[in-house]
Amino acid sequence: MTLLRNARLPGPDGGPFDIEIDGGRFGRILPAGQGIGPTFLDAAGALVSPPFVEPHVHLDTTLTAGEPRWNASGSLWEGIAVWSERKETLTRDDVIDRASEVLRWYAANGVLHVRSHVDVTDPGLVALDAMLEVRERVRDVIGLQLVAFPQEGIVSYENGAELLEEAARRGVDAVGAIPHFEDTREDGVRSLEIAFDVARRYGLRLDAHCDEIDDEQSRFVEVLATLARRGGLRERATASHTTAMGSYNGAYSYKLQRILARSGVNLVCNPMANLCLQGRFDAYPRRRGLTQVKEMLGAGVNVAFGHDDVMDPWFPLGTASPLQVALVGIAAAQLTGAAEIDEAFAMITSRAARVLGLGDGYGIEEGRPASFVVLPAASPYDAVRRQTRPSHVVSRGRLVAETPAAPTRLTWPGRDPEDVDFTRARDRA
Repeated sequence: MTLLRNARLPGPDGGPFDIEIDGGRFGRILPAGQGIGPTFLDAAGALVSPPFVEPHVHLDTTLTAGEPRWNASGSLWEGIAVWSERKETLTRDDVIDRASEVLRWYAANGVLHVRSHVDVTDPGLVALDAMLEVRERVRDVIGLQLVAFPQEGIVSYENGAELLEEAARRGVDAVGAIPHFEDTREDGVRSLEIAFDVARRYGLRLDAHCDEIDDEQSRFVEVLATLARRGGLRERATASHTTAMGSYNGAYSYKLQRILARSGVNLVCNPMANLCLQGRFDAYPRRRGLTQVKEMLGAGVNVAFGHDDVMDPWFPLGTASPLQVALVGIAAAQLTGAAEIDEAFAMITSRAARVLGLGDGYGIEEGRPASFVVLPAASPYDAVRRQTRPSHVVSRGRLVAETPAAPTRLTWPGRDPEDVDFTRARDRA
């Protein structure tokens, strides 16, 4: 048994604490100075958090920005068209190499749980087979969930339903849908019914791209939530994006809050990608293109923040940093109250863990896997504001990433040379 010493935990009673680590799991959590045994790591009063969780990314499309051409309009629809062209050149090694590189970025940023959607509107299922292999390769460091994602539809794509079923047989963790992309509203409803049926028969979770459009008439999220409640899937179901919610009127929004809260489903907002993709057909004033984050949190709905894209046809930027996502989400959803900023941190940690259904496999508690990040910050607020890189990332009791401290050295007129860490002088005490 070893000790993680002098760890400050998120929350009002943050410590510091000494935390036992035994056999890759957490043991007792004791006041600092009371732990006995060899030191595994001395956090020196830094913030120790459960690992970051990525609830929504497309690893099969990452690092393809500009291939075979740039998304000139920046719209969701051209992004899909560009990806359809790039998909024709996919190979097993191509997908494995790009996905593995971004997963290394994630691990370096303290992300140890990832849910990736994988396009299954491909008769060869090249990307899916490659990602199933990646899942096995990284399992000792990152828990990777795969969602069978019908990018070009289930009903409106030839053999779409059969491909979704085949993906379930090959061993995905969840099934998806994209009802707003189907040819008609009836096709959209039917696509959700098919996805729920596959999820039920194979014992899988469901995570659908839902209402990712600026059309205020796109209301498939109510269908998803109702199917989840009536079919018993509830919190095992997730509606991702739901950007049309940013265009709903007040009366319908109020009704929808009740439907979603009663169903138990999760929402995933992808602020960086959707701020860029949505509103492309608007004149000014231009819509923000986000779900109703603040309102749904207030209604008791679980909401998490995700990347969606890292350097692909839909969003050409990104470094796989969840703190960057949280910062953008705070600004976009206007979550600037102190408690709201703490919630934004939860949306990349504990709330995102609920989306993945991690349960007792997540969190700093006795008996749970000893996976955590050490952030050189005083609090979640401080970590988000200063975008602090983890100094240490530990997966099941094993150090997997370390970032040496490298302060900025500043020489300023009238002052001795000093290190700048972007902390207020009065906060350093």
